[in-house]
Amino acid sequence: MSSSPFQTPYRGLEPAWFDYNGHLNMAYYNVLFDQAIDLLFSQLGCGETYLVEENMSFFTAEAHVCYIRELKPDSLVRTDIRIVDCDEKRLHVFEELYHQDGWLSATSETLLLHINMAGPKVTAIPAHLFAKISAMKKSHAQLPANDRVGRSISIKRK
Repeated sequence: MSSSPFQTPYRGLEPAWFDYNGHLNMAYYNVLFDQAIDLLFSQLGCGETYLVEENMSFFTAEAHVCYIRELKPDSLVRTDIRIVDCDEKRLHVFEELYHQDGWLSATSETLLLHINMAGPKVTAIPAHLFAKISAMKKSHAQLPANDRVGRSISIKRK
């Protein structure tokens, strides 16, 4: 497995996603991050087919988005995803949204829970899937540290 982050293809932005300020509304950054996770899950074998065949999925428990630089309507963007951590029931990911010109627009740090939809309730990730996630986590651990991982919200005082 590559030690580079999982990378989505570049994509455009929907005109309806832009607000009266002329930039991408904050809610649609979450849409972009969520759709990127769907692509990662499809590659890992825990996307929509996994839900249909196994009746299991992942739900977001917590997300922290940082808006760094605004996107305009003609922007093309991609998302880089790294698996920061995982255990038998949880997945911690960090996503970076890049503009086609190479600059960082936003980040999202997310904690996902593995869910048995019959409950729905949190349940252990099956061994075959956990092995894939763990292998990707191990490869991503070789990436340079990112200061944005583990940030909290606060007002810095002097």
